Amino acid sequence: MTFAIEAIELVKRFGDGTAVDGVSFVVPEGTVMGLLGPNGAGKTTTVRMMTTLTEPTSGTARVAGYDVRADPAMVRSNMGLTGQAATVDELLTGRENIRMIGALYGMGRRDVARLGDQLLEQFSITGAADRPVKSYSGGMRRRIDLAVSLIASPPVLFLDEPTTGLDPRSRVDLWDMLRGLVAQGTTLLLTTQYLEEADQLADNIVVMDRGRVIAEGTPLQLKQQAGNSSLVVTVSHAADVPTARELIARTGVEVHVDEGARQLTAAAEGIADMTRVAGWLQDSQIEVDDIGLSRPSLDDVFLSLTGHRAEDEENEEISA
Repeated sequence: MTFAIEAIELVKRFGDGTAVDGVSFVVPEGTVMGLLGPNGAGKTTTVRMMTTLTEPTSGTARVAGYDVRADPAMVRSNMGLTGQAATVDELLTGRENIRMIGALYGMGRRDVARLGDQLLEQFSITGAADRPVKSYSGGMRRRIDLAVSLIASPPVLFLDEPTTGLDPRSRVDLWDMLRGLVAQGTTLLLTTQYLEEADQLADNIVVMDRGRVIAEGTPLQLKQQAGNSSLVVTVSHAADVPTARELIARTGVEVHVDEGARQLTAAAEGIADMTRVAGWLQDSQIEVDDIGLSRPSLDDVFLSLTGHRAEDEENEEISA
């Protein structure tokens, strides 16, 4: 397996404080890694070290095979970065921003024009390409910021809170665009305060707290760490609730009942428990409106690992 991104015992100290303390992880080519953690966990500082914006106190990282300390120029030429706030020039048009960044990469005018038109089309900005960016909506600014970061077709893209401030529709649109980039072979590392975003996009998740990695795994693996799944059954008739409760209790677990909603909930090991209970209910001729498994959410993972829920988290603000 080839790794597009490698963090190797990264450490960053600011005075007497340690913002990042021995962080290590790898991101295989063509995958998405989500970097999660509460406010002040060290996510943004980690990204800044990996993108050569700040030098590690110790340790190192490799991006597209190039060491951030030994060969920072090659790292920068093989990656794109979209920060928490749009970094394009608001006085320039969308097209002018793309041309300016292309020129800074040393690309020819013809190539920049061709690729710029493709990106403007891909991110649905063509109709506003010749308007100043200051007239763009928040969603459009994020799209032009992402388009600019892709002008040199980098194999690796770092996204620091890419959908902060976007409305739900714009967020979903951006997710679709990112999935398209991954399908074309781009490797993504994203930090996010939206657990749903990591659940939707990430192949693997690294959870940080107080500068350290405290958990790593796929979204499903992390959810399983937070506890068992729950079997949720909604019966059609209130009179069937007591019998349904007795049947579900055969699995050997406590059954919680919401009489008003005719809903029964119990811990379950998985599909096997759900199938077994469904059979018992059918044999007893109990009509069911709904039956399913409810897995722990990533927010439950956050709570179990860090001691608070993700909605308590604010945007991380660590500056060099």
